[in-house]
Amino acid sequence: MKRVFIIHGWDGYPEEGCFPWLKKELEDKGFQVFNPAMPDPLNPQIETWVPFLSNQIGVPDQDTYLIGHSIGAQTILRYVETLPDNTKIGGAVFLAGWVNLTDEAFEDEKDAEIGKPWLKIPIDWIKVKSHTNKFTAIFSDDDPLVPMSDSEIFKEKLGAEIIIENNKGHFSGSDGIKKLQSLLDAVLKMSKSIFKND
Repeated sequence: MKRVFIIHGWDGYPEEGCFPWLKKELEDKGFQVFNPAMPDPLNPQIETWVPFLSNQIGVPDQDTYLIGHSIGAQTILRYVETLPDNTKIGGAVFLAGWVNLTDEAFEDEKDAEIGKPWLKIPIDWIKVKSHTNKFTAIFSDDDPLVPMSDSEIFKEKLGAEIIIENNKGHFSGSDGIKKLQSLLDAVLKMSKSIFKND
């Protein structure tokens, strides 16, 4: 069975934004969907989030698909680079994923300290790409936190398909995004699942 793991972002939660809609849509199409509450979401740490995700997934395979929002996308990248050499996954979709952040992302000193390791510890892009060649990265043209130039990094490093949405902010619950068709379509395309004519 095809499994999908949806990883929320910093200060996020499983029922945020479009996640409940996405989970139901995928389940209706026969996917097994996991949308875990990540540990201490106000203080996301690489050393806790990556092992937590690994435990949630167990043994990944080519029927394993990962969706990450914001720091959830970073978590997926850092998880995938830890996989054994011959392990393949189905693919990954990044929603407002980032490698850099705008100044606006750091409201205070504490945020800057939390964000620093995620920004400074390099990602082994070659290793990430060795585990799948199916990546999609979705950005919004008015995201206050993620520089649009990061889309070029995902394209260059992973060969990701880039989708630019208009006026969707950071795709957070506070942005009022309850549905996101491009996100659903990206997973279905990646998994070659049959589209329903809704």
